[in-house]
Parts: sequence; C-alpha cells; structure tokens
Amino acid sequence: MSHDLFTDAGATTAGVGPVDGIRVGIGGWTYVPWRKNFYPHGLVQRRELEYASRRLSAIEINGTYYGAQKPETYARWAAETPPGFLFSLKAPRRIMQSKVLAKTGGQVEDFLGGIASLGDRLGPIVWQFDKGTQLERGDFGAFLALLPRTVGDHPLRHVLDVRVPDFVDSSYLAMARDHGMATVFTDSRDYPSFADVTADFVYLRLMRSRAEIADGYNADELALWARRAREWARGGEPDDVPRIDPASAPTGPREVFVYFISAAKERNPAAAMALIEQLRES
Repeated sequence: MSHDLFTDAGATTAGVGPVDGIRVGIGGWTYVPWRKNFYPHGLVQRRELEYASRRLSAIEINGTYYGAQKPETYARWAAETPPGFLFSLKAPRRIMQSKVLAKTGGQVEDFLGGIASLGDRLGPIVWQFDKGTQLERGDFGAFLALLPRTVGDHPLRHVLDVRVPDFVDSSYLAMARDHGMATVFTDSRDYPSFADVTADFVYLRLMRSRAEIADGYNADELALWARRAREWARGGEPDDVPRIDPASAPTGPREVFVYFISAAKERNPAAAMALIEQLRES
C-alpha cells in the first residue's frame, strides 16, 4: 500500500526544523508500537525514517552503540531526511569499555570516518560510559584530548554521558568545559541527573513519559520544558534544575537538543511533537 507522507497534518517535504535553535526528537525510528500510534496505517517500514524526520527535527541513533554501520548506510539515512535535519549518534560501546581509553584513537578514527557520510545531517556524538565502568581521571582526560574537532569538512560536537556516580563531580565538569564538550542532562531517577552547562550547546534526554497520558507528558510539564529550553537557547540557565557546580557556564546563544527517550517509549513521538508545538506557540 502506498502512502503519501505529505498529506498528513504536520508533515511537509521540508521537515519541521529547529525552533529558535531548539531541536526536539526521539531515540531511533523503528519501534513496533509506533506503527499503531505514530506512523500511518500501511506505511512501509522502509519509509519510517522519511516520515519521522519530517515530524521531528532530530533523532538520536542508539544502534551505533552496539556496532557501527557501513558508510553507505549512513549516507542512505541522510538521503531519506529533509535539509536541516540532524542525527545524534552514540559511539560504539567497545570504545568506552576499553581498559585504556587513551589508546582508542584508531577505533575513534574508524567510527568517525564512517559517520562522515552523514554529511550535513551529522549532529552531536554521544560517548556513553555505563555504570560500573572503571574510569581513571588521567586516562579519561587523555581520551577527551584525542577526540577530533572535525571529520572531513564537518565540525564535530561531543557529548559525554557518564553514568558512573562517583566520577560525576566538579572535576569531571571542569574537564568537559576545558574541552568544550557537553554533558548530558538526563531527567531520570536511574542515572546521574544534573544540568551544568559545559559547552556552547545543551543536550537533554527526558525519560519520564507516562503511558496513561496521550502525549506522554501533560501540557504544564511540556510548557515547563519549553521555558527551560528557551532559557538555555538564549544563553541563560534555568534556576529550577539540578546542578553540581555553579561555576560560570559558556554564554551566548546555544543550540539545544531535547530527546524523549525510554520510559513509556510508545508515547515519545507524541511528546516530541507536542513540545515542538509548545515552542512554536510561545
């Protein structure tokens, strides 16, 4: 069954784009329950990315955490999305699980060389260190120093997602600031949750969507996140979010990435689209 993506309300060939520098999206685009409440009935699976990328302004790819793809796969993903759309990607876990991070330069280069085929759809790279990972500060600092600032002709932005509670402190934040790398603000009870700004962009993973609410979050909650996102985008910092170190953050206008991840995953596309509408209306 064919389906015209662009006759549905909210979908355009040009995509939705960021709102005043704020991008909103979800994790991945392949999830069976979304075929009942997000994707139109009859839409073939191979067109799901094409559809999702015209309703959202960014998608975080989690699959690359388990293994990198071929450059031609990244190129195909880029071709299926509209101009201005961005992908965030998780780096392969084998890199972050290495015993000596400072010796992973070859693996880093291989991964980044492959994703270069995303071209101008390439957004932030997320380096996730899971709870239980043994981290040594000197080695960690050496690892940050080897992460390149460009790949091909494209600038790179790095995001650190350290889920090792004992490692997350003012010293860790200072290292991130020194290298101009963002730290993830994960709104969840399950992971370290802090909103210290360490780069010229902000990266949020919102993990509290609820199945009993059609949009995952109620309207007041979404309005609150819209207000916070706008404050970050203007170069400020919301005064109602947790922080570890009140040291001065980089100022000036910022790009903000907001992803609805996990929790009641079936509601996340609706939550993302509802936040985009909140941002447009405000």
